[in-house]
Amino acid sequence: MKKFMIVIMVLFSLCAYAEPEFEKAATGAPDIIQKGPQKMWCPICGMNLKSYYKTSHAVELINGNNRQYCSIRCLVNDFPNLEGQIKNILVVDAKTEKLINVKNAIYVMGSSVPGTMTKTSKIAFGSMYDAKAFQKDFGGEITDFNTAFKSAQQSMSTDVAMTTAKKTKMMYPMGESVYKSVCSPVEPANFEQINSLKAYIKDNNICKDINEGKLQAVALYLWEVVRVSQDTGYSFIKVPEDARCPVCAMFVAKYPRWAAQMTYTMKNEKKDAYFDGVKDMMKFYFTPEKWGYKGIKPEKMLVSDYYSQKAIDAKEAYYVAGSDIYGPMGEELIPFGSEDNAKVFMKDHNGKKIYRFQEISSKLLK
Repeated sequence: MKKFMIVIMVLFSLCAYAEPEFEKAATGAPDIIQKGPQKMWCPICGMNLKSYYKTSHAVELINGNNRQYCSIRCLVNDFPNLEGQIKNILVVDAKTEKLINVKNAIYVMGSSVPGTMTKTSKIAFGSMYDAKAFQKDFGGEITDFNTAFKSAQQSMSTDVAMTTAKKTKMMYPMGESVYKSVCSPVEPANFEQINSLKAYIKDNNICKDINEGKLQAVALYLWEVVRVSQDTGYSFIKVPEDARCPVCAMFVAKYPRWAAQMTYTMKNEKKDAYFDGVKDMMKFYFTPEKWGYKGIKPEKMLVSDYYSQKAIDAKEAYYVAGSDIYGPMGEELIPFGSEDNAKVFMKDHNGKKIYRFQEISSKLLK
């Protein structure tokens, strides 16, 4: 009996000093506000939102096409593409597991809990009481959303390097092996985001009998290895950091997804102008004198294919008008290198009509 009591006391002592645990996964049904078959995955990295729910952030967009991310790091990554379109930014309260406005959130930054897609974890709570209780168990600094967001911006390059090294060592090789052994061919450039690619693979049984981990590996391999390798010899529009759109004066480099470029001659000198969307480039094309460029001769015009981001000849592209996807300057002509991709986009995003370059007019731009 005495030995039994000693064992009980030892076990009790071990339990009393056991390290507290924090599970990032949702304990119940997660609150997901993005829509479509791809809704359960992060649009930036493809991670499962239920598995990383307690670090999840979301944006409510003006046009109703909400987006949800596994982490504040992926929100920061996508933020330049969303400026001017955001109605609210939300974060999961790690205690209640409900989405709350980031304006009301209290963050614990730099705790012992591993970060999601970053070295420095950022966990949010709806009350100071819950934040301090978490801090007591896991450490870290209590702060607000703006500070956490700025920290994520500052560490982006090192975080990307860290995650890329891990994926290169494990996920890419696994994805390649699985894809080549049990999957049917897929063209990753036909998809808008990695979560759309994952949904297509899963819903169409492209890869036979694979779990979430292997699905993620295949998607990463296709999205970050195959898709990138296909760009060899086919450049993106490289926008100088200080380049301003001559129509709206915005810094174009902040919006790489929407970049357009015109090479023109003015007074026998060849120059380049950069635009934060097709709409502004076409305004410039029709009335350059309005923007102080009288007498120019356009020589080459490039736009960014919405899916692949490749630079394509503006005069050969297909443009979807009237969709529910907004650019930095609001409603936009969305360019594609193929008519098939333009039709898919128009169906998915309620587009009204596909135009060729020669069909675009000043009246349409208004």
